[in-house]
Amino acid sequence: MTEEKPWYQSRSIWGGIVALGAAIAGLFGIPLDAATHEALTVALTSAAAAIGAVVAIIGRLAAQKTLR
Repeated sequence: MTEEKPWYQSRSIWGGIVALGAAIAGLFGIPLDAATHEALTVALTSAAAAIGAVVAIIGRLAAQKTLR
């Protein structure tokens, strides 16, 4: 792997978070099937990418220096 990306764009990270959440939900008697795991992973990855884009745009608009 030579390409770099922010952690929040990693499906592996979000998959792990969903798996952890599913395990905790299971402790409380809330079952999550494989399809729900996949749907949550995709939704969280997309949301994180959208939030990252918004933060980048806001950061650029608030910047004090111009780009070259």
